[in-house]
Amino acid sequence: MTDNNGSGMRLEGKVAIVTGATGGIGEATARRFLEEGASVMLVGRSRDKLEETRKRLSEFDKLADFVADATDEAATRESVEATVESFGGLDIVVANAGMEGNFAPIEDLSVEEFERVLRTNVIGVWLSLKYAVGPMKTAGKGSMIALSSIAGMIGAATMAPYIASKHAVFGLVKTAALELAESGIRVNAIGPGPIDNRMIRSLESQCSPEDHSAGHDYIVSLVPMKRYGTNEEVANLAVFLASDESSYCTGGILMIDGGFTAA
Repeated sequence: MTDNNGSGMRLEGKVAIVTGATGGIGEATARRFLEEGASVMLVGRSRDKLEETRKRLSEFDKLADFVADATDEAATRESVEATVESFGGLDIVVANAGMEGNFAPIEDLSVEEFERVLRTNVIGVWLSLKYAVGPMKTAGKGSMIALSSIAGMIGAATMAPYIASKHAVFGLVKTAALELAESGIRVNAIGPGPIDNRMIRSLESQCSPEDHSAGHDYIVSLVPMKRYGTNEEVANLAVFLASDESSYCTGGILMIDGGFTAA
């Protein structure tokens, strides 16, 4: 496959930025967007990982990449400018870059540990939205998608920085949705539950350092559907929010958690 010019594609003619594009959800989302006809700018902090991701997506032509740490304001602004220059505009931003941080009781956490998670998961998301506003207002439309989590809806012992950051993402999304609605820009959050990727491996190991399989079994036991989700399932939800099919959706968090937060 060299390009996607067929009829009926849900994102045909749209331009998207995906941050955290070298992670499992990021790459799966970029692939689904490309399959649906979008032009995609991959943004990540590692040049090597971006090149590896580009190779795995090499059947697509409408693809570019930009090295930027989510917490770097100048680099984030430049990634948006490069997207507009490369593809002629910006219709979709997926603020996906994030980290889980270290698990510890609140009294044992350092300021540096707490700030590190907040800078990536909250300030990083805000910067992606901030610099997407200009080109989207110029176009008179757009879809902003931020990755929150089940952690944005619940509490969990020893996970204070991550829990706080994901609650903050949802608050940011609701505020941005109110500010930008009259400009035709929709802002929504996705709330994944346990997803089968690198982050869940980290959570398993921190839940049960001596026996990762016990960590796996414990986490799965909390999910009514009794399985992890997949990167592709999250990406499919992102396609819906990026497309015109979700034209009346803004200010919400769409859970994709196997029923985790229904309990």
